[in-house]
Amino acid sequence: MISPFPKTQCSNLSSLLQGRIPATHLHQIHARVILLGAHHDNLIATRLIGHYPPPQALKLLRQLAEPNVFSFNAAIRVLSESGSSSSDAFRVFIQLKRRPVNANDFTYSFLLKACFKERSGICARQVHGEVVKTGFGSDGFVCNGLILAYGKAVRDLSSARKMFDEMPDKGFASCWTGLIAGLAQAGMSSDVLEMFLAMVRENVRPGDDTMVSVLSACSNLKMDEAVKWVDALELEFDADHSGCTFAAFIDLALVYLHGRLGNVERSRRRFDAMLPSGKRSVLAWNAIMGAYAHNGFPAEALSVFRLLMKDSVARPNHVTMVSVLSACAQIGDLELGRWVHCHVKYRGCKDVLQTNAILATALIDMYSKCGRTEDARQVFEEISSKDIVSFNAMIMGLAMSGEGCEALRLFSEMGVFGLAPNEGTYLGLLSACSHSGLLSQGRRIFSDMRLNTAFPPKLEHYACYIDLLARTGLIEEALETIESMPYKPNDFVWGALLSGCLLHSKPDLAQDISQRLVRADPKSSAGYVMMSNAYAGESRWGEVSGMRLRMKEKGVAKQPGRSWVSVDGVVHEFLAGLKAEDRIEEMCWALDALAKEMKAAAH
Repeated sequence: MISPFPKTQCSNLSSLLQGRIPATHLHQIHARVILLGAHHDNLIATRLIGHYPPPQALKLLRQLAEPNVFSFNAAIRVLSESGSSSSDAFRVFIQLKRRPVNANDFTYSFLLKACFKERSGICARQVHGEVVKTGFGSDGFVCNGLILAYGKAVRDLSSARKMFDEMPDKGFASCWTGLIAGLAQAGMSSDVLEMFLAMVRENVRPGDDTMVSVLSACSNLKMDEAVKWVDALELEFDADHSGCTFAAFIDLALVYLHGRLGNVERSRRRFDAMLPSGKRSVLAWNAIMGAYAHNGFPAEALSVFRLLMKDSVARPNHVTMVSVLSACAQIGDLELGRWVHCHVKYRGCKDVLQTNAILATALIDMYSKCGRTEDARQVFEEISSKDIVSFNAMIMGLAMSGEGCEALRLFSEMGVFGLAPNEGTYLGLLSACSHSGLLSQGRRIFSDMRLNTAFPPKLEHYACYIDLLARTGLIEEALETIESMPYKPNDFVWGALLSGCLLHSKPDLAQDISQRLVRADPKSSAGYVMMSNAYAGESRWGEVSGMRLRMKEKGVAKQPGRSWVSVDGVVHEFLAGLKAEDRIEEMCWALDALAKEMKAAAH
């Protein structure tokens, strides 16, 4: 329709409607549009439709005498993004078909977005039929949308793969990403990595969203599969891609896989060898930090984080912060943990801690392990949609701090949120009872587990319950429980019982249990050290020497004690028997001063 007012005014009004507009400002512009009679202009109407929720958007569409495809597309997009039913978007599409207006690639893409949100296979197939009939079956943009809808939303991987195979042009990274994401969600990890390698071989550049799915698949590989894929990726890298632009993506997968297999040195070598372009993505930094944090090298993880914050163009995300918080929890770096809390609260996305349960749970764990249970509880209370993971973290935090009764009270609140306990919940509850000496409550919880066919106790639950019995002096009952459990006792079970024997002065039984502990884990020094300490406490130095001799004969080395302290933002690590590398004189002086004060206070 020809606009009844000058083009310059039309251009001015349409430009005012671009970008984000506050509601009051939008209403003022809309009133101006109506006063000038410009509401029948398709360009202005299209932009107005995009700013309103579905009811007003549809009303604006109906007011147009001759709406074009862009106006219809704007309405379909509003419906698809608002969470409306896909049938509402299809009704607008049917109105479009009744007019002399031809749908375009955006029309089908917005319809597919509605299908995606609703996860409707019927809807996706209806759009697919329309696409074929109207000749858009070879359009890369539309095919990408269909692959994403079939693969990721509907989980119809055979249809997604068929669409992908029939695409004439596979040069779009998004079509590979859609199929890879669908395979990853279906747990088909090896298929994901095969697709990833094929993508690199076709010189199609993976995006960060592609690599997120690839790394997710890597995390679900069994250990033997992970070893196989490390070999395959390293062979691919060395054979064809050592100087390739996309080598960084293969390196990224290898950094992650080496870390998952516990090969942190190889993981770091791969990270250091990555081209600078590969380190522009935070995924590479997250992979190496995760490798360190999850393999017991928290100080190294924090060192990489400081390097990221200082030198890299990559920006940390919530995954980065989860690894940092895990490292802080391991070494007790409360200062850095608090900094992360403030950073995500004031510089991250709005209300991120209320909505991101994973990040909030990491904070709860960090505060709990640093002895700040009240801070952990505050984070927990602020989570808007509490899930079972956040409840379990808070229960375990209370257990570690000896607040067993509070942990049990929190457990009783889970039903209010419609949450059912899982294996992690029961482990936290048994740990709470053990640390707080709540024998009767622990017995009841363990008995409930035995009667619960959904979550029968596993070996770790038995170990925790045996620890409770042993701590409270019920050594014979603990032994009976060990004999009746359907699992072979491991070092944790015998270690818990040995601690109870030593605590309640049962030396003869302790000696027998220590031998069982050694048999359960021959390479562990725990059984030897616990008995040696017990002998030393009774001044039985001959037995102490005998223990040390047996350790030497069997080649068992005592794991050195390790601790960390953060001074001026720098983490210092201490190993028993070794000197600190720097500031040793200052630290020794401080320790001597503290020792003198303690002696003075004792007198």
